[in-house]
Amino acid sequence: IGPDDVLSIVYWRDKDMTTDVQVRPDGRISLSLLNDVTAAGLTPDQLRDRLTEESKKYIEDPNITVIVKTINSRKVFITGQVAKQGPYPLTGPTTAVQLIALAGGLAEYANSKNIVILRTENGRQVSYKLNYKEVVSGKKLAQNIELKPGDTIVVP
Repeated sequence: IGPDDVLSIVYWRDKDMTTDVQVRPDGRISLSLLNDVTAAGLTPDQLRDRLTEESKKYIEDPNITVIVKTINSRKVFITGQVAKQGPYPLTGPTTAVQLIALAGGLAEYANSKNIVILRTENGRQVSYKLNYKEVVSGKKLAQNIELKPGDTIVVP
């Protein structure tokens, strides 16, 4: 669970407590009676356990289900000489070339030999080179790395 994700918190046999919530940028959600609860970084099961413990103060034997309705926190970005710049949701395994395709392909004057993928690893920025022409011609395929949430592709 991450910021901007939409969750459905379902209390069995308690419609007043059941609600849909969006995880705030600070990673917390707001619920009736419980107020602010940290959700980011937890799995739905871990959040359910936390909500069950907190709810026991107010509800006898709470039975809670946490449903992730929309995943908005897993995004990658592309900027520069592509048809459609901006953020794209990372809904499954996606490579750099696949994201370029999602963004409508390279623009006419794109420098396809010097594309850069920026990533933050252990708190510091690292960059990976991508020579699009080599990859699409079947050479040096290792350049076409799988993207991680927060990656940015820069097409000069």
